[in-house]
Amino acid sequence: MTEAPGERSISDVVDRMSRLLDGLPPQLAARRVFLATYLRTTQAVSKAIDGASFEDPGWVAAWDVVFADLYLDALEADLAPDGRPPRPWALAFAAPSDLPPLRQVLLGINAHINYDLPQALLGVITDADFADPVLLDRRRRDHARIDGVLAGRVAAEDDELSAQSAKRPLDRVLTPLNRRASARFLREARNKVWHNTIELQHARLAGPDAYAVRLAELELLSAARIADLLAPGQVLLRLAVAGFGVVLPPVA
Repeated sequence: MTEAPGERSISDVVDRMSRLLDGLPPQLAARRVFLATYLRTTQAVSKAIDGASFEDPGWVAAWDVVFADLYLDALEADLAPDGRPPRPWALAFAAPSDLPPLRQVLLGINAHINYDLPQALLGVITDADFADPVLLDRRRRDHARIDGVLAGRVAAEDDELSAQSAKRPLDRVLTPLNRRASARFLREARNKVWHNTIELQHARLAGPDAYAVRLAELELLSAARIADLLAPGQVLLRLAVAGFGVVLPPVA
């Protein structure tokens, strides 16, 4: 399993996920769906790193650790008696437990990509890195290459989720379309995440207060997107119309 620079590795993340998965009580079985999906995806990312799929594998490994920790910290906060996870995660975790597994996964993906991913990128791209166009382009390309890993998991994860619950007729009809649409959703999300990362980096340059304001904006936008996905109806069709991600508006 790939090692990330520093004190923690992707192996440590996988161990942490596995411990949390094993420790979830039966009444929180809905939490298992996204966590198990994320565990398998993390293992796929590690395999891709070891397979030389990225220009800077050490950076991708470090990024993956920071990214996963944001979700796992939110999950542990939700499990703690007095924990307070960020608003997008609080809404996702509070979703009805009888939602279909696919809906549970989409809620988790949306919160994690829209709210956590820009923060994770900032955690492993310094302000000096942002000032280096050659290095920044390399980071952007590796960011894009993650899409290939995720797209490679779509069919397997859809089969896994299908095995957990019977699909309605409309879901079965939409499955091929959903798999084709996944690439578009990933591309759209990646572009929006990169925009939001740049906006947060500009705020970081302006100081802690400015950054806190912009992060609060992103939290609010991401939470609103989760609330939209919790509305009744065919969520995948709604995503196809409204799009996947959120966009921080430029500072006036």
